[in-house]
Amino acid sequence: MDDLTGRPDDRDRTEEASPPDAAASPHLPQGSPYHPPGRLARIGVPVALISLMVVTAVLAIAFVGGRGTPSTVEPVARPEGAGLVIEGPAPLTWDPSRAGDAGSAAVLAQVWEGLTTWDQDGRLRPALAQDWDVSDDGLRLRFRLRPGLTFSDGTPLRAADVVASWMRIIDPTAPGPLAGLLTDIEGVAAYLAGEADAASVGLRADGDDVVTVDFVRPASWFPAAAASPTFAIVPRDLGIRALGPILPEGLVVSGGYVPVSQGSDGIKLEANEAYWAGRPAIGSIVHRSDSLEGPVDTFQAGSVDLVPISALDARWVAYDRELGPQLRRTQGLDVQFLGFDTTRPPFDDVRVRQAFAWAVDWRRLVELSDPDSIPATSIVPQGIELRGDGDFSPRHDPDAARAALAAAGYPGGEGFPDVTLLTSGTLYDAAIAAELRRELGVALGSEVMAFGEFTRRLDDDPPAMWQLGWAADFPHPHDFLGLLLETGSSNNVGGWSDAAFDAALDAAAATDDPAEQTAHYQEAQRIVADQVPLIPLEYPEAWALSREGLLGASDPGLGIIRYAGLAWAP
Repeated sequence: MDDLTGRPDDRDRTEEASPPDAAASPHLPQGSPYHPPGRLARIGVPVALISLMVVTAVLAIAFVGGRGTPSTVEPVARPEGAGLVIEGPAPLTWDPSRAGDAGSAAVLAQVWEGLTTWDQDGRLRPALAQDWDVSDDGLRLRFRLRPGLTFSDGTPLRAADVVASWMRIIDPTAPGPLAGLLTDIEGVAAYLAGEADAASVGLRADGDDVVTVDFVRPASWFPAAAASPTFAIVPRDLGIRALGPILPEGLVVSGGYVPVSQGSDGIKLEANEAYWAGRPAIGSIVHRSDSLEGPVDTFQAGSVDLVPISALDARWVAYDRELGPQLRRTQGLDVQFLGFDTTRPPFDDVRVRQAFAWAVDWRRLVELSDPDSIPATSIVPQGIELRGDGDFSPRHDPDAARAALAAAGYPGGEGFPDVTLLTSGTLYDAAIAAELRRELGVALGSEVMAFGEFTRRLDDDPPAMWQLGWAADFPHPHDFLGLLLETGSSNNVGGWSDAAFDAALDAAAATDDPAEQTAHYQEAQRIVADQVPLIPLEYPEAWALSREGLLGASDPGLGIIRYAGLAWAP
């Protein structure tokens, strides 16, 4: 595995924007980029759910201020001595094994490092691990750590720290929200169920520098999953003690920055002198949250250097002489979709699901609801390697939809049971109901719940039909197909199960040949399009203002910018 070397650069601007001077800049160290909408949120609820909440909250904040809603709040003064000020949500926890929301992941990725990471182009790279190898049968994975690794206090970072960190994720008394990503490791399922002890888990340190992982089935996707902030390495002496939202004093970390204070003026991060890739270029960064003023106003006042803004603000900012060149756009690796409870009538019948899918022109509905949105062509977002090309969205065929519904015993919607679409508030609710009534004669109810109540309902008693958002934990098809739809997955809210689909995922995981993996994942997507356990709707975009001259502020689509790769142009 090659090291990630290069220089910070400035990407993802609008076409109208002019690039800043491309002056020389420092070495670009690896970091730990991560999520959206995490994606990704997962504290006590399915990942996608809190991810959607985080994105909704960020957008709600972003709509305050800007053109048309001028802010009357005086912008907060820039923190004294800060080399860079970034605005974003505050972490809900400082514990990577317990983080389940995009806001927490974006901060924790700066202070905790994993074995692997993603570069700005979305390519998997070594981080704390210098390389890894897979056995011929795909059942054993060995990571080799870089020599001389230490935590921020100079304490050696060893293979035993990796094992202890990952065991915290599967602590049976309080498993982390991403514990499901380790259940293909030998003994993990039994350990989580309380049927075996820790010694039975196929995870061990071979000496100080080698971590060996044994799987019950091939898992070629696991190095990609290891780049998730959840898999970051913490000191062994942290034990099973969970960290909360308040920064502990003297926190020892493995990432590019050490958090030194947390208060009303934000979180202050200082460059980690012991960082394996070298001291980050920007010595002091302040991460601010809970700003009362509008993000555009804040940026214009010089209070922050990097801030997310709404698509509404981005529309006029793109044409602003001063702000336009500083506008950045990212096509996030996340998806909005409709889901069905496939374990109970009426959606346990594939013909009913097909009827609902074929009756509506989903592309047109999305485009009319939000002209700036990108209609989804698969549950796997475009831009994810191994996804393959092609449109795996349901076809629009109202005649076939009516025939399928009639074959299921509901001609013209006659006798169809009461069904309610449950959401936490979307642009599509009324339009979906109107189309289904017009094409199928089905009266679909609509109910909007506060997000907390909505997530509890999905956990405890999933409704017949709902809408969710899912953001990539790692940019790989398995993060969408496997976690959302594989038989037995804890995030498979609709309870769908299909042997051919599971076999396609197994086949993809059993090979490290990219062409073969792509072919198997495409087959899995075709099965989803045919069996319709869910309907993909759209791929959201993210917008931000980034100060001219700030290099490396590029998001690979995971909703996280890696602070250790940032630098100011001379």
